[in-house]
Amino acid sequence: MTVDNSQAGGATGSTYYPVDFTNTSATACALTGYPGMSLVSAADRTGRQLGAAAARNPAFGPVAVRLDPDGWAHSWLQVAAAGNYPESSCHPMTAHGLRVYPPDETEAGYVRQDFPACAASMARLLTVMPVRPGKGGQGAVP
Repeated sequence: MTVDNSQAGGATGSTYYPVDFTNTSATACALTGYPGMSLVSAADRTGRQLGAAAARNPAFGPVAVRLDPDGWAHSWLQVAAAGNYPESSCHPMTAHGLRVYPPDETEAGYVRQDFPACAASMARLLTVMPVRPGKGGQGAVP
């Protein structure tokens, strides 16, 4: 899994990042639905979650995506600006990683990336879209 900063794009109060998934096995696999994502204090199992986990964007439905060996799929992650929240209810800080659960998986992967974050567990900065085929490209929507 990777976050492709070169394809990230902004909108009022948010930045959209494509999170790319690569099939590194020798056999095809499939992904369907929404990955689970959350900001963490460190990009490994020692990192604690910062803010609320990503909410699912219901505007786009899940589709089955087949990944051949070395194939790609992506999901867009919307990250709202921590500055949109009052400091007293956000407790701003920097996240140093993204915890990602591929759809229907119970083991997380971690991506090293700094994001502005809120330490408060009720602050919902993240919204995730369902997986789609290929790498995420700027201007593409699910």
